[in-house]
Amino acid sequence: MSPETRRRQWLQCTAVAALTVLAGLPQAASAQTFDHGHGAWTALLKKHVLVVRGGQASQVRYAGFAADRAALKAYLDSLSGVSEAAFARFDKAQQMAFLINAYNAFTVELILTRWPKLESIKDIGSLLQSPWKPKWVPLLGGKVSLDDIEHEMLRKRGRYDDPRIHFAVNCASIGCPALREEAFEAARLDAQLDEQALRFMSDRTRNRYNAAAGKLEVSKIFDWFGEDFRLGHRGIGSLAAFTARYADVLADAPADRERIRAAQVEIGFLTYDWKLNHAAP
Repeated sequence: MSPETRRRQWLQCTAVAALTVLAGLPQAASAQTFDHGHGAWTALLKKHVLVVRGGQASQVRYAGFAADRAALKAYLDSLSGVSEAAFARFDKAQQMAFLINAYNAFTVELILTRWPKLESIKDIGSLLQSPWKPKWVPLLGGKVSLDDIEHEMLRKRGRYDDPRIHFAVNCASIGCPALREEAFEAARLDAQLDEQALRFMSDRTRNRYNAAAGKLEVSKIFDWFGEDFRLGHRGIGSLAAFTARYADVLADAPADRERIRAAQVEIGFLTYDWKLNHAAP
């Protein structure tokens, strides 16, 4: 082999090695530089989420989000830039915060694709497919649906097993727990989830003790996902045990509160309100 041939082969090998290193740089950078404080999302939420009823619920200024669509898409792109391998290196709280924020932010984006010509997120779906089924969300190196994020990731048995996620993910409907006016962050996640649960359980339009009927009336969420509240998170073990923790905000009379704490009340489920949670101009 001539010296010139060896030189060309060496140059080719060097070029291939360099390209291989460069190809790996974006993935490595996404793992190291991703903002776990989700500051860009917090900035948008503080600007476009209106807290109502003393923090028990919120309304969304979708028109404002539409005006800030570029900033929203930049944040969504930052989520989409995280590879599956990088996500696997996040700790559990970082993963949960990432997935909750992703669900909420991509839900806002979904609403904007049809805004202002819809009254409910269900208007985006059809008789054959709900709006949560299409795999259009670019996340963790593939395309996933909103249902995938909620049910196959956040609710997957043995991964997080935390029913409080139901008070954090927001389906753009009045019946949903409030869209929080700030991003979820790993460093404060536990406290944020506890606060979301208290805010939701304190909302008498969605959870309350009906003294006349002697019955506890709670959100349909507890019917759909009742099993999640029987997983034993923090020793809960049952829906009745979970609601017992919120007796003071569910009822007014001391005797009624004691019945709730003792799990001696019938539990019924309220009709879910699917109207869009938008703030009127």
